Amino acid sequence: MAVSQGANLLEKAMGHVEGGVTEQNMTNPDRDREKYGDPSGEKMRALVWNGKNSVELVETHKPKIIEDRDVIIKVTGSTICGSDLHLYHGAIVQLQKGDILGHEFCGKVDSVGPAVKNLKPGDRVVASFQIACGECMYCQKKLSSQCERTNTNKVENIMYGGRTAGMFGYSHFTGGFAGGQAEYARVPYGDVNLLPLPDDVPDEKGLYLSDVLSTSWNCVVDTGVKEGDVVAIWGAGPIGQMCAEMSFIRGAKRVIVIDGGAAAWRLDLVKSKTPKVETLNYTDLARGETVTSKLKEMEHGGPDVALECAAGEYAKGIGHKIELALGLETDTSEIINEMITSVKSFGRCGITGVYVGFTNHFNIGGLMERGIRLIGNGQAPVHLYWKDLLKMIQDGSLDSTIMLSHRVDISEMDTLYQKFDARADNLQKVFVQTRFSDPPAPGTPELTSWK
Repeated sequence: MAVSQGANLLEKAMGHVEGGVTEQNMTNPDRDREKYGDPSGEKMRALVWNGKNSVELVETHKPKIIEDRDVIIKVTGSTICGSDLHLYHGAIVQLQKGDILGHEFCGKVDSVGPAVKNLKPGDRVVASFQIACGECMYCQKKLSSQCERTNTNKVENIMYGGRTAGMFGYSHFTGGFAGGQAEYARVPYGDVNLLPLPDDVPDEKGLYLSDVLSTSWNCVVDTGVKEGDVVAIWGAGPIGQMCAEMSFIRGAKRVIVIDGGAAAWRLDLVKSKTPKVETLNYTDLARGETVTSKLKEMEHGGPDVALECAAGEYAKGIGHKIELALGLETDTSEIINEMITSVKSFGRCGITGVYVGFTNHFNIGGLMERGIRLIGNGQAPVHLYWKDLLKMIQDGSLDSTIMLSHRVDISEMDTLYQKFDARADNLQKVFVQTRFSDPPAPGTPELTSWK
């Protein structure tokens, strides 16, 4: 928390990088009701961050159009993501109390700015989790997650040597944009960052084009999974699950998914949905066994490809737990080191789980001496993939509902965070409904309530 608030003060003192083209650091319309709130005075429910491990559903004002290419949408579906837990835990810097969370959402167009010509009120759309201008060097290549003009945060620019695009509901570190775990959302450059959903794709399928499907596909494609590969995946959450499915789509011969502890139940879930998957529960390893030794036992020399679909904030060993607690590192290197020692020489390791800063005890020797390719998959460029993935959903070659386990009302979003963080109730991927949502699509979960 101290680091996060210090980063806020540092950003305020240094100012922003020049070149921004859209209003930033507007994470809740009530921060300036006259400037950001709809003149009708209409209120909405939204989930806000209140501090470490604390979120709250509040009533705030509906956002209004403030720029010509803005689109206001009625949110009909949102979800919770493992990335949201990094915010919940305070692992992402520059959060402020009252910030509206949520980077994955879909809905119906409520109103459009005067420069938006490709959308109209009533259109069903899904939002990309990143905010792209559509015009800069990266956007012209559809590398939307690296847009140069929608995030002017100087702290990120100094830390990373560059900046990601602005992102919905993901702190002022990524621009400070109100998220979609709400009943309404403002989408800057809405003519670029909203994809129309056809009638044959219900929200329960289309929603996940916003992040999880694009992120999983990017992880598999960017790491170079190809015909005949043996793939090991760390993490059996929604990203790991879809990476397993997509690895088979890309021609992988075998896929081994690794998880354990409180999340071990996810291995059975993934196996039930994709029976070809093999699983490895690290908490069941015998004394003297490691993930690396077990993988080399399962496949001579180890897998060809390793995919990191967990994150850097979850330490297993006492040393890294202490270093994280003392702020001596922001991310543990344990999983990455396991990947390096597990794959075949000249194997490929892709990192899609969130890592935010610096790590200790990294096995650079193993990387260099054995010729391991370590690939930061980056924040997935949603615009590069989402149209093709939509076609795959339509033709049946990709079923995004295999990860969908629950449907919850936005009124219970705070409880959902607690349960999702605890890996409770077999929560895998959740569809969060609002008052604007349609009834559940055939074959998708009915409403769960904890009241």
